[in-house]
Amino acid sequence: MCRHAAWLGPSRSLSSLIFEPDQGLLRQAYAPRMQRFGSVNADGFGVGWYDPSLSEPVRYRRSIPIWADANLPGIAGVARSSCLMAAVRSATVGMPIEESATAPFADGIWLLSHNGRVQREAVRPLAPGSESACDSAWLASAVFALLREGIPLARTLPLVVRGAAEADPAARLNLLVCGGMELAATAWGDTLYAHLGEGVLVASEPLDDRPGWQAVPDRNLLLASPDGVLVTPID
Repeated sequence: MCRHAAWLGPSRSLSSLIFEPDQGLLRQAYAPRMQRFGSVNADGFGVGWYDPSLSEPVRYRRSIPIWADANLPGIAGVARSSCLMAAVRSATVGMPIEESATAPFADGIWLLSHNGRVQREAVRPLAPGSESACDSAWLASAVFALLREGIPLARTLPLVVRGAAEADPAARLNLLVCGGMELAATAWGDTLYAHLGEGVLVASEPLDDRPGWQAVPDRNLLLASPDGVLVTPID
């Protein structure tokens, strides 16, 4: 399993997801409080953010534990955006430990992270062109393929999650997708929380002990945009 988090709202730094909160992703990498499968997320990490001067998001990914990267605190302190994503990885047994298998995955304006596991055979019909050995990369390819066809994010994630779950009922399919001006996440097999204030903060588990964190029910989809937040059942 993994832990991931994202922000949509007024510009803030990546440190607000990783280093500043008491239970930020740095701590969740070695001491998650709610992780149901596995106990340490040391198989890599990745971050992504949107710069208004660029047509695509910026990514920084490593295949080492997040606490072992001496450069990340400096990067996270100056990288600011109104849309941020960060993830720490606990690789599924048999999956490669390399940067190409580490979230966030990207395609055009889109960033995607997967917290869970799924049989690659269950995703193969959804992403026939993918050659990766990583289950999360296959899921990303399936999502990106539908988005490239112009299918809205609100329809794309339920289509992919339901299709993968029908072929692999034991799959855990917590997906997190950012598009710069919108954010979506699925709760399917593991925890997902949201905190609303000046913007929307979404994470596998609360980043701190402030009041206001709300659990997203299992098998539900969260959609966030400048117009508000909507949570609806997937099935």
